[in-house]
Amino acid sequence: MLLPEHSGGPALSAVPTPAPLVALRDVHLAFGGNAVLKGIDLEVRRGQAVSIIGPSGSGKSTILRCITGLLAPQQGTVTVGGVAVRDLRSEAERIALRKRVGFVFQQYNLFPHLTVLQNLTIAPLRVLGRGRAEAEATAIELLRKVRLADKAGAYPGELSGGQQQRVAIARALAMEPELILFDEVTSALDPETVGEVLNVIGDLVAEGLTCLLVTHEMRFAEEISDEVYFTESGRIVEHGPARRIFSEPRSERTRAFLNRALGAAPRVAAAFDKLRFAV
Repeated sequence: MLLPEHSGGPALSAVPTPAPLVALRDVHLAFGGNAVLKGIDLEVRRGQAVSIIGPSGSGKSTILRCITGLLAPQQGTVTVGGVAVRDLRSEAERIALRKRVGFVFQQYNLFPHLTVLQNLTIAPLRVLGRGRAEAEATAIELLRKVRLADKAGAYPGELSGGQQQRVAIARALAMEPELILFDEVTSALDPETVGEVLNVIGDLVAEGLTCLLVTHEMRFAEEISDEVYFTESGRIVEHGPARRIFSEPRSERTRAFLNRALGAAPRVAAAFDKLRFAV
C-alpha cells in the first residue's frame, strides 16, 4: 500500500472548536405533575443569534429562565460560560451570573418613578460600582444606540410601548452582558412600534452581540438568526441553520407551524425593513 507523501513540514492539527457560551443538556423541568421541559438540548456560541420558535406553551420562555437561574430544572445541566447554573448556591453567585446575562422581558419593568436616565444608571451604580459620571455617559451613549437620546429626562409613563421596550434593552446593555436574552419583547406592542424594537435588536446582532431570542416574529427570526430551534410540548422538534429551517424544514410539524405563522409575518417584516434602511 502506498502512503501519501509527506512534505517534511510540521503535522497539521485540527483547531479545537470553542466551547459554547450557553449549553443545555437533557434538561427536564416540571411543576408538580406538569412536565414543561422534557430533555432539552441547546447551544449558543459567542457571537451567534439563536431564535427559539414554537407554539405558545411549548417551553420557550422556561428555557430562558433556566439559563439565568430563575428556574431550577430537576434533571440535566445548564452552563453559561463554563459555569454550571444548577451549582450556584449563594445569592452572590447568582448575581455574578446575572451580570453576565442580560434579560429583556415581554413587560418592560421600568421603574415608573425614575427618569429614563435613572433607570439606566441605577444597576451600574449599585451593582457594578460605577461612578455616576461614567454611568451617565454610558447611559447616554446607549440611548443613542436605541435612538432615544432625546428621552433621557422623560419618565416611562411619557413614552410609547415601543420606546419603553427600547429603554429596557438599553438598560440590559448598561450591565455590559456577554449574552442577552429576549423573551417575546414585541408581543405587548402595537404593530406600528414593533419594527422600532426589531430594528434595534437587528443592530445588536449585526454588531456581534450574542443573543438568544424567544419570538413569534418569524420573518425577523429568519433574517437575523444563525440557528433556530423549534419547540413543541417541552421538546426540541427540530433545529438547524435559520435558512434551512425556514426554507426546507425536515419535520412535518415544523412545516405546518411555519405555514401558519408566516401568514401573519409580512406586515412586521415590512416595518422592520423600512426602519432598518431609513437610518
